[in-house]
Amino acid sequence: MPPNTYTWISAWFLLSTPGCLMGCLLLPRSMVGGDLHWIWEPYGLYQEIDYVYGIKALQENNGFTSAQALLNLIEIALNIFYVYLAHVAKYPAASLVGFASATMTLSKTILYGAQEYYCNFCATGHNDLKTWVVYYIIPNGFWIVVPTLIVFKLGKDIASSIDVAARDLRKRAKGKEQ
Repeated sequence: MPPNTYTWISAWFLLSTPGCLMGCLLLPRSMVGGDLHWIWEPYGLYQEIDYVYGIKALQENNGFTSAQALLNLIEIALNIFYVYLAHVAKYPAASLVGFASATMTLSKTILYGAQEYYCNFCATGHNDLKTWVVYYIIPNGFWIVVPTLIVFKLGKDIASSIDVAARDLRKRAKGKEQ
């Protein structure tokens, strides 16, 4: 049985991959002053909003950005693998890969926000409230809301598949008893 596919989920995985890629392979080249900054021009503003992804963190050898970059590599692989399994191979377990990827994105984003909270807003506390909400909360909120919706949708599909398999096993067991 081929997996259920959802255009919006595949679109999220494909559209979020370049941002994840920039966050792991192109830093510091994508930062202001880097030779690839012209591709990611809006990122220059974000560097001033959130020091974790700015020159300050790089100069201070802040390991969080690099650690997240390593996890981004795994996330990118899962994103691409899900799209391949769901749309090319039509492999029934594609939903499990997509679920894992979305869970990873959600977990990383919550960790990122929690780290900022527990360090008393050490990387974003210099912003006024409007700037902080518009340029930090709202953009990062997408990285919580969309993966949460994906986790619920694919989780429901996985649970339904498990339920169907369990009913089939019960029928087979019942048939052997008779």
